[in-house]
Amino acid sequence: MIARLKGLLESQAEDGLVIDVGGVGYQVFCSAATLRRLPRPGEALVLEIETHVREDHIHLYGFTEVDERAWFRILQSVQGVGARLALGILSALVPAELGQAVAAQDAATLTRANGVGAKLGKRIVSELRDRVPAAAMGLTTQLPGATGATGGSAADAVSALVNLGYGRSEAFAAVAAAAGTLGDGAEAGELIKVGLKELAP
Repeated sequence: MIARLKGLLESQAEDGLVIDVGGVGYQVFCSAATLRRLPRPGEALVLEIETHVREDHIHLYGFTEVDERAWFRILQSVQGVGARLALGILSALVPAELGQAVAAQDAATLTRANGVGAKLGKRIVSELRDRVPAAAMGLTTQLPGATGATGGSAADAVSALVNLGYGRSEAFAAVAAAAGTLGDGAEAGELIKVGLKELAP
C-alpha cells in the first residue's frame, strides 16, 4: 500500500499529476486545492497518498496536506460520496471550511461543490457531526449552553447573525470566538455583539 510519494513533478493535468519517483512515473489524482500548491515541473514534491485498489484498477489520490487526506477519508464514510466526489468537495472547500460547515450543520456551504445537492449536503453534515472531532472541525471552543450550534443562548446568537445575512458557518465561527472571549453563561445579546465585531472586516 502506497502511503507517500517523494519525487519530481513531471506533469500536471486538470484532475491530477504525474510524479517521477526514481524514474517511475505515478499518475495521481488530486483536488484543485492540492494542484494550486504544486511546485514547477521538475521540482521536488512530497505527496500524502491514499491508495484505492479495485478489481479493475488501482488509483492513487494525492494531497500536499495531511488534514486534506484525512477529510478525503472521512467524506467517503458518507453514503453516496465516492473518491471523485470527495475530491470535488475538497476542491471547493478547504478542510477548515469543511469543519466549520459540519460543526454548524451548514449544508448550504457543501452545495458549492459540483455534484453536491441540498439533500446530499444535509446527509454529509448530519452523518459527520458525531464522527468528526472538534479539532478537525476547526473549533477552538465549544459553544456554551449548546451542543454544537443547537439550544441555548449560543444557538440564539447564531440564528440572529444568520437572520442578519451572515452565512451559517461564519456566524457559528463568530459565536464560537465570542464564547471563548466571554466564557460560560454569556447571554445571547453579548454573544451577538462580540460576534459582530468578529465578523467586521
